[in-house]
Amino acid sequence: MSEDIRNYLQESAAPYGVELSAGQLEQFQTYMELLLEWNEKMNLTAITEPKAVAVKHFLDSILLLPYMEGGDTLIDVGTGAGFPGVPLKIMRPQLHLTLLDSLNKRLRFLKEVLGQLGLEAAVVHARAEEGGRMPNLRAQFSFVTARAVAPLNLLCEYCLPFLQMGGTFLAMKGPEPEEEIAAAKKAVYLLGCELEGVEHFTLPGGDARSLVRIRRIKPLPSIYPRHGAKIAKSPL
Repeated sequence: MSEDIRNYLQESAAPYGVELSAGQLEQFQTYMELLLEWNEKMNLTAITEPKAVAVKHFLDSILLLPYMEGGDTLIDVGTGAGFPGVPLKIMRPQLHLTLLDSLNKRLRFLKEVLGQLGLEAAVVHARAEEGGRMPNLRAQFSFVTARAVAPLNLLCEYCLPFLQMGGTFLAMKGPEPEEEIAAAKKAVYLLGCELEGVEHFTLPGGDARSLVRIRRIKPLPSIYPRHGAKIAKSPL
C-alpha cells in the first residue's frame, strides 16, 4: 500500500485556487498507486516518491485548467503515463479526451488506469505525425497538450495539425522557454497559428514551469505534418 497523498495534494493545490472533491482525491490516489506499481515493470516515470508524484505530475497537469475555457475536446500528444491528459479528465469529467502515444505498452497502462478510475477516453496507438493525418483527428480538437516531448519548433509540427480553428496548443515547458519560442516562430506561422501568450508558475518546492499557448488562426496547409524523419532532419 502506497503512502496516502490525498490531504497533501489538496493542501498543495489550495494556494493555486484549485479545489478537489473527495472523489477526485480518491482517483488521484488510485492513479498514483497504479503508476508506481506498473513502473516496477516498465519505465513510466523517474519520479517515484508519492508526494513528488502528487506535485510534479498531478498538480503540474491540473494547473492547465484555467487556460482551457471555451472547448471540450483535448488530445494529449505523446501522453506517456497520461500527463497532463488524465489529471485534466479527473478534474473535468465532461472533457472529451484522446490519449495518443507511439508505445503500445504505455497505452495498456492507460487503459488500466481509465478502467480503474471509471473514466472514458479514446486511446490511440500512433506517432504524432501519423495521427495528424488521420481524418478523425486532424483539425478536430479545441485543445492539444504535450509535455516534455521535443523542442518547440518540432513540437509545433507534431501538435498543431490536431487543432481546430480557434483551438489552442498548450505546450508545457521548463522555466525559460524564450529561446525555444524564438526558434519556433516560423513553424507557428507556417502552420497557420500565432503565439497567444506564455504563463510562468512555480510548483511547491520551487520547480519553475512555463506554459506556451499557441492558437490556430488560419486553416492548416495540406502539406503538414511531414514525415517524421523529415521533421527531425529539417525542422520548420
